[in-house]
Amino acid sequence: MTLPSLYAKPMDARRTLAVAGALIALATALGAFGAHALKSHLSADKLQVYETAVRYHFLHSLGLLAIGVLLRSMDGELLRWSAALVLTGVVLFSGSLYLLTFGAPRLLGVITPLGGLALIAGWILFAVTVLRQ
Repeated sequence: MTLPSLYAKPMDARRTLAVAGALIALATALGAFGAHALKSHLSADKLQVYETAVRYHFLHSLGLLAIGVLLRSMDGELLRWSAALVLTGVVLFSGSLYLLTFGAPRLLGVITPLGGLALIAGWILFAVTVLRQ
């Protein structure tokens, strides 16, 4: 695989499915960590932020898995962009909430809505792609 071909389809079916599987495993581990190790160490407010991060991480990772399955039979540029935006959204939205839970500067909170916008855009592209087929 040459360097240009590596970037030709950055979110192809195989890569999307692999990333989704890794994200689901990470969400499971972080959820368990929160339930068992953090409950007694975080305030109720911070624990709620953490649980929101895990919930969105899980749900959108499962959605990314569905996009990956669909990419196997319905590959297209918009669907690949959908996968990339959902991945970006999970990282920005949940990632910023995880960091805020552990004391990152509140200024980092400006990233959270950008992640939400990426998730929304990814799912709109998904819907448009499915409707066009």
